[in-house]
Amino acid sequence: MGQKDSYILAIDGGTQSTKVSLFDLSGRQVCAHSVRLRPMELYADGRAEHPDDDLWESLIAACRAMFDCFTGDKAAIIGVGLGSIRCCRALIGAEGKLAAPVQSWMDSRLSRPYAHEDDAVRYVTTATGYLTHRLTGECRDTRANYVGPWPIDPVTLDWIEDRAQFDAFTTPRKMLFDLVDPATVLGRITDFASAATGIPRDLPVVATANDKAVEALGAGLSDDGTILVSLGTYITSMMMGAENRFDASAYFSNPGALPGEFLYESGGIRRGMSTVTWIRDLMGSDLVKAAEAAGLSPEAYLNQLAEAEVPPGCDGLYTVLNWLARPTHTHERGMMIGFNGAHKGPHMFRSVLEGIAMTMKNHAQAMCDELGAVPSRLIVSGGGSNGDLFMQIFADVFGIPAQRNEVNGSASLGAAICTALALGVYTDRQQAVANMVRPRDQFAPIPENVALYQAINRDVYSHLAAETDTLLQRSQEILQASSNPGQ
Repeated sequence: MGQKDSYILAIDGGTQSTKVSLFDLSGRQVCAHSVRLRPMELYADGRAEHPDDDLWESLIAACRAMFDCFTGDKAAIIGVGLGSIRCCRALIGAEGKLAAPVQSWMDSRLSRPYAHEDDAVRYVTTATGYLTHRLTGECRDTRANYVGPWPIDPVTLDWIEDRAQFDAFTTPRKMLFDLVDPATVLGRITDFASAATGIPRDLPVVATANDKAVEALGAGLSDDGTILVSLGTYITSMMMGAENRFDASAYFSNPGALPGEFLYESGGIRRGMSTVTWIRDLMGSDLVKAAEAAGLSPEAYLNQLAEAEVPPGCDGLYTVLNWLARPTHTHERGMMIGFNGAHKGPHMFRSVLEGIAMTMKNHAQAMCDELGAVPSRLIVSGGGSNGDLFMQIFADVFGIPAQRNEVNGSASLGAAICTALALGVYTDRQQAVANMVRPRDQFAPIPENVALYQAINRDVYSHLAAETDTLLQRSQEILQASSNPGQ
């Protein structure tokens, strides 16, 4: 069997779902299946947990369902690329099972170093580290997924050597995994993992990076003025860089998906695409029935209505996307402002899309201004990019061409590219991207829409959060006093 007949299995673990894909070596997705994760367990004290062992169980289900529809030869699979969400904390017991539910990136405990309080915990790692351990039995993890309060040297991306600095993080070294570069073999599929998932035993499992860096690689992001907007539960914009920057205020540096690369990431929108789901759910069963009658998904049907019935600017209806407040700004709230009697569901839907685009335009512009970069092109990735209306809004708000790729869930493809490089299929990043990433189409900005959005953003939208901030602080104080009358 020649190399051209080979496949790579890519794992893309997200906040809302686990997706498993098979790619051929030209980057074409031949089979895939996604399993929705169970609803996050959110607590009043700031905890946010994935229930039970949902990350592993969803991976098992996704693998089995994908193999059920795969008509090729499993023996042609040459490796597994492992990607999963960043900024999570997994506590593992001595037998390799979870000692507690995985802490989501939304969990307030992730703002602090791990403090060892439970003797049942043997290891402390990330989502990628936990899944590596499940799949291979190895205590290894990618060094490029340690974002947050870990005792890691930001220059070497290895554990801090100075004992006093390390001990300040309160995590014993014996509880931490060994770190490896992305595009490195972590271990091989064990008999246990093969029996659970259906993945052939002894296949090499390859390290990727944090999920945003893997997505950037799969989108073909390069250091040429291109901006990538990632439409996920957390929405952010990114640019490539060659150095780890510690002095920036409008962005922060992430380890890239390959050794020596760095990703500059702007501010973002927490629970970003969940707001689109919120609008869909708010419109209820009537929307679902109408969409079914039209042969469309609810989201596609809303796109169609909003494009046909709602002008750019939504007749003055604006959405501020603070559906999930920052831990340091707990008074923040999402809001829609500017309603009148003519506004209906499609207006709300388009207003959310425009709010996302304008928020990310402002974050991305601040990053570009600090970098001294001139944005030249926009790539949009994630399921939201399937909507033509959303893509046109992005092009008009940013004022530059907006591109989407054939594989718009690019974290999966990025995991496959890491695997191809680790196994020597391609010699370097440039060759791998040239062979595996293909643009799908591009949306040109419409000049009159560009002018309208520039005026709205400059004179209205960019001021809304600041103008209402004091009111929201007062609201929080009143509500807290009401719920604690004796204090």
